[in-house]
Amino acid sequence: MDRPSIPSALRPHTIVALVRDKPGVLYAIVKRWQDRGFNIRSLAVGAAETEGMSRMTFVVDASTDAEDLLNELKLVEDVVHIRDISDHEFVSREMALIRVKGEREVRKRLMEIVDIFKAKIVDVGAHAMIIEVTGHESTIDSLVRLLKDYDVVELVRTGRVSMLKGSEG
Repeated sequence: MDRPSIPSALRPHTIVALVRDKPGVLYAIVKRWQDRGFNIRSLAVGAAETEGMSRMTFVVDASTDAEDLLNELKLVEDVVHIRDISDHEFVSREMALIRVKGEREVRKRLMEIVDIFKAKIVDVGAHAMIIEVTGHESTIDSLVRLLKDYDVVELVRTGRVSMLKGSEG
């Protein structure tokens, strides 16, 4: 099967969707991104404000023809609303859990770093701790880069969740 060519002039697009909470909705949307050759950088899905609905936030590498695909996605039966918010003001956050090895002296330095980033230590074991950080992706990227000087043994990130600012939503 031939793969579609990847569009030129790719830039990240933040797409938010309200969908019915049914099996196969995510697949139907992701399949269309894949068919067009767009890479999904980040995906977060969770319960929405209405029972039986989920809200999805996608960050995709797309060219300006992402609008054509969004129009196609609006036709997916269980997609209630979908919008590219990239050119609007929006708030976005991500959360990460980071397990870092370290004995007592290392943990003292790590606690100072945690304070600087307004992160939390959510678990401490004899030889490692788990740090939780929430914020803009750049904040998490900075913390992860700083922790590379230590023994990071596990890292998990949620992906971006986003919402339009003000009453635009």
